[in-house]
This record gives sequence, C-alpha cells and structure tokens, in this order.
Amino acid sequence: MPGQFEPIPGGGAAVALDEVEVSIIRSLAVQLLELIGPGPGGEVSDDPLAELFAEGPSEPPADPVMRRLLPDAYGGPGAEGAEGGADGAGDAEEARAYSAEFRRFTENDLRAKKRDDALVVIRSLDAMTSAGEGGAVLKLSVEESRHWLGALNDLRLAIGTRLEVADEDDADLLYRLPDSDPRKPMVMAYLWLGGLQETLVGTLLG
Repeated sequence: MPGQFEPIPGGGAAVALDEVEVSIIRSLAVQLLELIGPGPGGEVSDDPLAELFAEGPSEPPADPVMRRLLPDAYGGPGAEGAEGGADGAGDAEEARAYSAEFRRFTENDLRAKKRDDALVVIRSLDAMTSAGEGGAVLKLSVEESRHWLGALNDLRLAIGTRLEVADEDDADLLYRLPDSDPRKPMVMAYLWLGGLQETLVGTLLG
C-alpha cells in the first residue's frame, strides 16, 4: 500500500487510495469511534452550559487501548519517585490525585476531539465513495487534514497497543515477522498508517 499524502494548491493534502485501502481505513475509524464511545449521557444535552461543565471520570479506562489514548497527565505507580520509602509513596499518591482531578475536567473534551477526528475520516471517505470514486484521489482541506492526522495517530496508538509495541525495538521486530504469523495483517496496517501519518505531517509542515 504505497499511497502517500502530497500537498495540493491552496493548502490541504491529497492521497490516492484504492477501494481496499478506503475500506480498511473506514473500518478502523468506525472501530475507533465505537471504542471511544458516545459523549456524556450518550446524547446531545438540552443544556449546552451543563454539557460544557460536565465532569468526566476520574479513573483511567480499563481497556489498555483507551488508557493509551487517554493517558494520565501525571506519573502514577512506576513513575520516578514512586518508589523509595515513605516519600516516594507519598509522591505517587499525590500524582494519582492530580491525575484523577485533571482527568475529571479534560477527558470528556479529549474524547470529543477524538470522535470528531474519526468522524471526519469516515465522512470524507463516504463522500469520496458516494461520488463514484471508490478508488481515486482523496482531497482534504487544511482543517480536514488536521482531523485526519489526529485520527491516524489514534489508530496507530490503538493498533500498537494491541501489538504490544512499547519502543522502536518492538517496532523493528514487527518488520521481521513471518507471513504465517496471525499478527501480520495488523502489523501491515500499523506500518502503512505510519507511512500515511508521516507524509501527512510533512505535507502540513511544508
């Protein structure tokens, strides 16, 4: 899947995608949307002001992918200072308290942004398909490109978590997996999305 983003006149980016690539990205974006879930209460509130000040959860998500997408703002257990006697334990407890407080007032907004990013990806692909361009050039505005960049990053984090990618050494091992390994399709998607993300960054910075 050699497609890569390129700049277009007037700003924005374009990438050639075939029908299989469109289907893969759309399916992954839908799965990401389902994983993130609906907003507070599951519906649009009748009171926008109440929605603005709605508090989110204070505990990290149970799913490891969501913990990666919505990490603690401060170091918790295992962070520097979390060990080393009473002082270390106190530092860890304080960090957990700060993280819980920060999460209460930021997680809803962060989830909303990630939903918006995934929805832009889905809608732009659907518009491309409905126009009879199942396999053609996808053209994005600057604003759409930013949403795509956020969604691509989230998708790679999600897949990388499932593959247990912690650092570059883990990523290097993925390249050498045999074709018979059941993780191979997920690895290929991870690497391909990385290439798309890298060229989209270059396009926006250029």
